[in-house]
Amino acid sequence: MAVLPFRLRLRTAAISGLSPSTSVVCPSRQHRDGGSFSCRAAAAAGGPIIVSGDPPTFVSAPGRRIVAVGDLHGDLHQTRAALVMAGVLSAESDCHVWTGGQTVLVQVGDILDRGEDEIAILSLLSSLNVQAKSQGGAVFQVNGNHETMNVEGDFRYVDPGSFDECIRFLEYLEEFDGEWDDAFLNWVNVSQRWKEEYRVSPNGDWLPLNFVKKNKGFAARASLFKQGGPLACELARHPVVLNVNDWMFCHGGLLPHHVEYGIERINKEVSNWMQCSNEDSDDTNLPFMATRGYDSVVWTRLYSQDSVERTRRSWDLSSIIAEQTLKSVGAKGMVVGHTPQTRGVNCKCDGKVWCIDVGMSYGVLHSRPEVRINLLNP
Repeated sequence: MAVLPFRLRLRTAAISGLSPSTSVVCPSRQHRDGGSFSCRAAAAAGGPIIVSGDPPTFVSAPGRRIVAVGDLHGDLHQTRAALVMAGVLSAESDCHVWTGGQTVLVQVGDILDRGEDEIAILSLLSSLNVQAKSQGGAVFQVNGNHETMNVEGDFRYVDPGSFDECIRFLEYLEEFDGEWDDAFLNWVNVSQRWKEEYRVSPNGDWLPLNFVKKNKGFAARASLFKQGGPLACELARHPVVLNVNDWMFCHGGLLPHHVEYGIERINKEVSNWMQCSNEDSDDTNLPFMATRGYDSVVWTRLYSQDSVERTRRSWDLSSIIAEQTLKSVGAKGMVVGHTPQTRGVNCKCDGKVWCIDVGMSYGVLHSRPEVRINLLNP
C-alpha cells in the first residue's frame, strides 16, 4: 500500500489565543483499527496475525520475521536509519513506504521527548502499520515513561523544536475538518517538507526571553497531550505490556507483582486514563502499577542496568526475578528499552532479557542505530 497523498497547504494563521484547555477533537479508534484486532492477509505464510485485547495485549504471529527497536526520542533521522537497516522502510528520503512484507515490527516506547520530530515519528509508525497490515505484517508500539509523563503534563524533557512541531501540527489540523486519520498519517510527509521549505533551525526561535513563543508552545502541547487530547488518545491505542509469540515487550520491565495484578488490566487502565477528558480528575486515577515508582512497568531498571553498576547479588537476583516472571506468564523471554546500553543491544539475566535501547537519538547518546531481528520466531 502506498503512502497517503501528500498535502502541504499549511495554514499560517497564528494560534495565540490557544490555551491548555483548548478543545481538540479526539481521534476515533474505529477508523484505523476497524473495530477489530485481527490482521488477516490471504497470503500469510503461517496464517493470519491474531491480536487480542484493547489495547493489544496478546499477539500470535506464526512464521513471521520479528523486528524490535528501542527508544527513539524524537529523532526522525535515526528512526529512519534504524528502520531501513531492519528492512522495513524504503531507503528513499522523500517517501515512507513499508518494505517489510509480513514482518512484525515492535517499538518499545519513549518516542517522545529529547528530540524535535516526535509527532512525525508517531505518524510514520502508524502509516507503516496501515501498509504492513495490507501485506500480512504489523507494527506495534509500547508506551514508555516519557509517553505517560507527557499525558501527565510533565514537559521537562521536551526539546524546544518539539514545541514548534506541536504549534505547526495544530495549524495543519485546521485543514482537515475532523479527518483525523488522514491528517495524522500524512503528518510525517508534511512536517519534513515544511522543514525543508522554511529551513527551521534545530531549536526554533526559543530564546530565553521569548515568552510569547514559549506560552504558545506549551499551550499547543498541552492541548494535544492532555488526557482526552488527540495525541493522548493516539497513545491510548497502544499497550504498556505486549506479548508477541510468547515474548514479553515492555519499556522498563515486567515484574511478578505486575503479572499478579493482570497484564490486560494494566493496559486497559493506562489506556482509559489517557483517554479520560475529566479535567477534575486527580492522581488517584493514574495507574500507579504501570506508571509510577521505581518498580513500575515503565520505570524499572532492574533488568537493564549496566552490570558494572551492580553487585553480584543484585545481578543474580534480577535473573531469578526474570525467570519467575516469565514462568508465571508462560513466556520465553523479555525485550525492554529505557536504559541506554553503551555496548549496544545485548542480552542479560542469563539470556532471558534483551535490552535494546542504544541511545540512538541525538538527544541521548546519538549512537549508531541498532535493532534486534528475528528474535521471536517460534
